[in-house]
Amino acid sequence: MSAKNNTSLFKTSAGINYLIPFILVTSCFALWGFANDLTHPMVKAFSKIFQMSVTEGALIQVTFYGGYFAMALPAALFVRKFSYKSGIVLGLGLYALGALLFVPACHTGSYYPFLAAYFVLTCGLSFLETSANPYILSMGPSETATQRLNLAQAFNPIGSLMGMFAAIYFIQARISPLSTEERALLDPAQYEAVKNSDLTILSNTYAELGLVIAVIFVLVLLVRMPKGESADSGDLRISATFGRLFRNPRYREGVIAQFFYVGAQVMCWTFIIQYGTPVFMAEGMTEQAAEVLSQKYNIAAMVFFCASRFICTYLLRYINPGKLLSLLAVVACALLAGVVFSDGRFGLYCLVLVSACMSLMFPTIYGMALEGTGDDAKIGAAGLIMAILGGSILPPVQAGIIDLGTIAGFPAVNLSYFLPMICFVVIAVYGYRNKVKRY
Repeated sequence: MSAKNNTSLFKTSAGINYLIPFILVTSCFALWGFANDLTHPMVKAFSKIFQMSVTEGALIQVTFYGGYFAMALPAALFVRKFSYKSGIVLGLGLYALGALLFVPACHTGSYYPFLAAYFVLTCGLSFLETSANPYILSMGPSETATQRLNLAQAFNPIGSLMGMFAAIYFIQARISPLSTEERALLDPAQYEAVKNSDLTILSNTYAELGLVIAVIFVLVLLVRMPKGESADSGDLRISATFGRLFRNPRYREGVIAQFFYVGAQVMCWTFIIQYGTPVFMAEGMTEQAAEVLSQKYNIAAMVFFCASRFICTYLLRYINPGKLLSLLAVVACALLAGVVFSDGRFGLYCLVLVSACMSLMFPTIYGMALEGTGDDAKIGAAGLIMAILGGSILPPVQAGIIDLGTIAGFPAVNLSYFLPMICFVVIAVYGYRNKVKRY
């Protein structure tokens, strides 16, 4: 990309240059990516530590994405009244606090205080996403907004990769290697000792994350950042704003598509361990070795996701966003058919490749849905972040299917991937409608 094109991405007609704020805010995309993908493997870890079913372990995702939903609208109102920077600062503060709350949660030895810590942490992430996404859209000409958001979102999977590495090497590789069955045979005193040791390892990792986020909180607080092209306190008139937004079919359908996208993403990444572990155990591996190797496949999926994000950001210069979105959703459906109907590593390979299709989806749906909404984008952003509730509702449904073990003789974990396939059908329709229909 030429220097002239770089300037047009971040410099407005009024002469305001957003390059430095863009770099700083983009770092936040990596930070919430880290939190998301440090958390996905914890469904399996907590299930093992507390001797729970997959469905009970999936309460982590219910709480995690429920926090996004609960705080999205308050975050949008806060940003609209104050500024994007204020929303980012408050989000970082809550993020750090939630991570540090893992220390007292560990001392209780109970599952539910950890869920409370996750909820506080994700309230912070909700503030971050509700503030950072529309801020990036406002950092330059509107015609390059979707491209700019895809560029910023390209750094999200970099943080995700770091979160996955932390999950493997700071938690999964350090907790007790005892299998679920071996833990069940321990006497109560031995079980408590193993559980407390594992929880200490887990909570220390989150506490260290909290300290890092606290440092970044101070840095963002001290840096001066422009308000953004459409940032003003304005007349809130929430009911009028919602009326305009939900009369807008592009926005309304975008919220629905985002709900199904986040559900599909969380399902594909969270349960790759449940899918891969029996595959590798059938090859003679221990449960812990199979879990660690499955998580490495999750890292491979994120590498594909990351590389594809940069490729798709480039392709958006030449291909209609709706067309590319629809095409990738159709390919994802085909790959998931391989996940459902294949046995062994081939299905796992297909599941990894689905991530390459997903890379474009969140920022593209987000950008298309908010196109032409003006200052309503601040409240509209809340609806799109609330759509992250899909990551709270759909994964427990998949977990319930997985807990069945088999369905009509077929592995339930395989059949459970029909759920994300349905989600991608919805996304394909939204992309197609954006391509052929003038909203």
